[in-house]
Amino acid sequence: MKRRTILKGLLAGSGVAVSGFRIPLAQTSDDTSKLFVFVQADGGWDPTSFCDPKANTPGERVINHWAENNEIQQAGNITYAPFANNASFFEKYHDRMLVINGVDAQTNSHTVGVVHNWSGRNSEGYPSTSALLAAHYGNELPISYLSFGGFSDTGGQVRYTRLNNPDLLRNIARPQKSRDGSVRSYLADNEWQAILERQTADTERLISEDSLLTADLRNRMFYGTAMATVDALAAYADAIPSRSDLEPREQSGAIPESGRNYRSNLRRQVQLTVLAFKSGVSVSADLRLGGFDTHAYHDPDHEWLLGNLTDSVDYLWDYAEEHGVADRLVVVMGSDFGRTNFYNAQDGKDHWPIGSFVVMEKNQTWTDRALGVTDDLHFAQKVNPETLERDDTNGTIIYPKHVHKALRAYLGIGETEGSQRFPFNNTEDFAFFA
Repeated sequence: MKRRTILKGLLAGSGVAVSGFRIPLAQTSDDTSKLFVFVQADGGWDPTSFCDPKANTPGERVINHWAENNEIQQAGNITYAPFANNASFFEKYHDRMLVINGVDAQTNSHTVGVVHNWSGRNSEGYPSTSALLAAHYGNELPISYLSFGGFSDTGGQVRYTRLNNPDLLRNIARPQKSRDGSVRSYLADNEWQAILERQTADTERLISEDSLLTADLRNRMFYGTAMATVDALAAYADAIPSRSDLEPREQSGAIPESGRNYRSNLRRQVQLTVLAFKSGVSVSADLRLGGFDTHAYHDPDHEWLLGNLTDSVDYLWDYAEEHGVADRLVVVMGSDFGRTNFYNAQDGKDHWPIGSFVVMEKNQTWTDRALGVTDDLHFAQKVNPETLERDDTNGTIIYPKHVHKALRAYLGIGETEGSQRFPFNNTEDFAFFA
């Protein structure tokens, strides 16, 4: 069999015809596959001031200043700390929220904690769940996996797109248009059409050559696939608001105690992600907010950061609802690890291996629950994978691999080629989504 015939088969398997290189824009309203967002709170957030609240224990060092005058609160079946903007967030979203507490990252190192919590493995090499989902459900899409920083390893399964400047995307999607923000075009419509036709013809000729090595053929196949998605990419570029209408960067102003001034573009990340989902060019995204490594003046700094995080996730749900993709959306929030169960000499908190995940989705039976067990001083306890109750005899500590294995299965990618290449061997199946 000639390699050209093999190539045609590969192209056909990817949904792209050898002639023409055009595929229809994905119609999100007709698609029921999940859209996946991982929100990474980079630096190590404090679950005891968020979703795994801890009051102070007599005879022990103070774990939380908020507990000196306030009590643990509850929304639905989920407890939360009366801190930052937690009350409005948990009251609004507890019915679409699953909290998984007591997740042991097995490290106090940022590098290891990031890799472990976002891939499920505490050494490099495994891809993020976002990457595996994009590889399975959107490998043919132009920017199937969006990243705004943080951990976004792919394990070679898919390409990710770092999208920090929408203007650059517009330049790529509409190269015939002026870059000065006007509507003028460098070329007349008929001239641009002639260029596209010539480009298509040249691509067909290049991939039809019989003298190329297999790697060269594969690369040219990918180029052909990229040509096929130009219409979808242009539609996404057109959907992005002008620079003046994009969500502005938010600033904390100088926080009195620490003097630090935090900046966040998390709402803009949300905006670009939702529009990518709506345009049918992406199926997963990693969003990131840094700054959570609060070794000094923990409370005032963490208060602004957690507030910005939850406000941005609130905006994500509202904006997804506005653009018709909220019913397909799965959102996961997490961090490198937690923070110590006491304050240091600078009223900060240091690194602590025990953290939490928050999984969110609309209209599910597994929500409005908090699972996993930590004691009063935030030490993780063993949990039975089937009953999800504390079980010191037959249970196990929850590790990130348990969460990622369960997410893979729930998202329908547990048995895909990518997941099988990066398995979680000898790992219990937790019934988080039962």
